[in-house]
Amino acid sequence: MFSRRGFVRLGAATVGSLALRPFGLLPALAQGSGPDYRALVCIFLYGGNDSNNTVLPMDDASFSAYTSIRGQLALTSADLTATLTTASGNPVAFHAKLAELASLFSSKELAVVANVGSLVQPLTRALYQAQQAPVPVNLFSHSDQQLQWQTSIAQGSSATGWAGRAADYIATQGYNSPAFPSFLSVAGNSLMGAGAQTQPVEMTPGQSLQLKGFNSSAQSQARWDALNNLLTLDSGIALAQAANDTVASTISDATALGGALSKAAALKTVFPKTSIGEQLQQVAQIIQVQATLGMRRQIFFCSLGGFDTHTNELNTHNSLYPQLSPAIAAFYDATEELGMAQNVTTFTESDFSRTLQPTSGDGSDHAWGSHHLVLGGAVQGGQVYGKFPTFALGGSDDADTRGRWIPTTSIDQYGATLCSWFGIPQSALATVFPNLANFSAGQLGFLG
Repeated sequence: MFSRRGFVRLGAATVGSLALRPFGLLPALAQGSGPDYRALVCIFLYGGNDSNNTVLPMDDASFSAYTSIRGQLALTSADLTATLTTASGNPVAFHAKLAELASLFSSKELAVVANVGSLVQPLTRALYQAQQAPVPVNLFSHSDQQLQWQTSIAQGSSATGWAGRAADYIATQGYNSPAFPSFLSVAGNSLMGAGAQTQPVEMTPGQSLQLKGFNSSAQSQARWDALNNLLTLDSGIALAQAANDTVASTISDATALGGALSKAAALKTVFPKTSIGEQLQQVAQIIQVQATLGMRRQIFFCSLGGFDTHTNELNTHNSLYPQLSPAIAAFYDATEELGMAQNVTTFTESDFSRTLQPTSGDGSDHAWGSHHLVLGGAVQGGQVYGKFPTFALGGSDDADTRGRWIPTTSIDQYGATLCSWFGIPQSALATVFPNLANFSAGQLGFLG
């Protein structure tokens, strides 16, 4: 079945929802990955995470202004972790339900990138309100902002995502076996991984990758032989033949990947039995067999939904953050167990942040710039990159009068810093991030 964004996949009832691909995986098994393996792991927080309550500046002036404006959504000292001091000497605190992430920040494996969002070019409140500069299309729209985070194209639509364009470059360099994709989603369709020459692949965590309904009995083997005969039969119909070739190749891919995973030792790291925990566990397992698959560069997509907090925000965060924080911490532990913490960088994305001013239903409305987390052994952690907004309604960082922060760091800068570490040279970054040239600082410095 072909989705509208180019994903080609079989359902769990056929090949464990490993996506269809137009080639076999078996030739990759003879290749090694080399010592310079690197992986990017995106965790998309669908709905628009209110990052104003994820991590806070704790200097007296900022916290006082925050408490005054946030009203019923303001976190108290009991709702926050102990105050931490950044590498530059500034006090910050995390939501108390993100204790594992706060610990990783303290031990300098995790960094915060403040006030990131979709931009065409640098923008000030004066320019925005006077309509004297281009702004992203359909601001504050869930679907549009999700796509802009995944494509980096703020001024219109795009058929490709920034990770897909990165995968296109990787394909030209021969880093990976040509028989397995650079981008793999364990969270459904994602435009982020669609390239011009490469296709993303989707699989469901925990599903068997083998074709279901077959066993070693004579009757089953007869059906298996019949299926393979049908797939190799020349029907003379081009579309049918292409579909048959794709299914045949996908069966080969699924068998090879399933075989690689079945031979891997079980990870000792214990993951939470949550959706995001299971997704990250599946990613860790695939990273574990990257050498067998002939992969030196991979990008993974995971997600957690439910962050559209128009009402009941505090309780929602108290439910979602205890899913997110332990899962990310377990994933980092797994990369350490594999001896690959330096080779894997995990980062968050979300539609947007939310208004600092609350709504009448104990929630918040759609906003713009948001704070994001980057984690890994190569991360220059324990620091906030970029700048927190000034907590003032109608202030210098507010798009209007509700605390909708105009981003001071662009998605392009955020993604380019990730991709530069990943192995995309400066000369190719302009293709991956077409708007990057509009920003003077292309590298943010959070990766060594």
